Amino acid sequence: MQNFPISPKEMIAGFWRNRSLILALSRREVVGRYRGSFLGIFWSFFHPLFMLAVFTFVFSVVFQARWGGGSGSKTEFALVLFAGLIVFNLFAECINRAPGLILSNVNYVKKVVFPLEILPWVALGSAMFHAVISLGVWLIAYAFLFGLPHVTSLLLPLIFFPLALLVMGLSWMLASLGVYLRDVSQFVSILTTVLMFLSPIFYPASALPEAYRSFLLMNPLMPAIEQTRDVLFWGRIPDMTFLSVYFLSAACIAWLGFAWFQKTRKGFADVL
Repeated sequence: MQNFPISPKEMIAGFWRNRSLILALSRREVVGRYRGSFLGIFWSFFHPLFMLAVFTFVFSVVFQARWGGGSGSKTEFALVLFAGLIVFNLFAECINRAPGLILSNVNYVKKVVFPLEILPWVALGSAMFHAVISLGVWLIAYAFLFGLPHVTSLLLPLIFFPLALLVMGLSWMLASLGVYLRDVSQFVSILTTVLMFLSPIFYPASALPEAYRSFLLMNPLMPAIEQTRDVLFWGRIPDMTFLSVYFLSAACIAWLGFAWFQKTRKGFADVL
């Protein structure tokens, strides 16, 4: 039986070796999602715009929510909220799809020689496309309402890189578990919904009582959401110490997820 390498070097090398295939499959997935619809790929622009309007109305008009430390305007609340949603939607899109990645590509397991480990990269590529579109909507809205975005916005890749590593590690693990345990997809769907409300998306982390803030630090999305708001809206330089710890933790999770996937993929064909 074939042995699949599990080293961190192979994790990076596998991506680089198959980068053209990953790009092609990601592009096909994005185009295929909107094929046949009247507006086509423009839905990727209208969807975040629509969700921004809905969440803003519900939380700033119905619940009269305001963001502490700001001007308290509805437009400010909308943009601060939407910045957090960009991070969460990227995470949720990949994680919710992860348990079915192998199950929906059975032919790649049984009939052809295919690098199965790139499937989570393809899902991340598709999700990253939608995140970039949402970010474009955010920047246009900010420029229209407040003026030129902060120069610190250029530091956003420093935050998204460890987030991508975290997503990949969890996706590899869930993709493997989804083959052997079909209930994983249902559990993950519930978990991401719960995580949306337990993450500082609709409220600042400082709004929580002191006794509960330590639990918020256990949320893997909290650093990315808070730092994204800092660089995009508040114009603050990221906390590099905090970001370094986040990067190292995410890199470890990525490698553990990759190693788990490589170790368990030998049995995929037998189960499927």
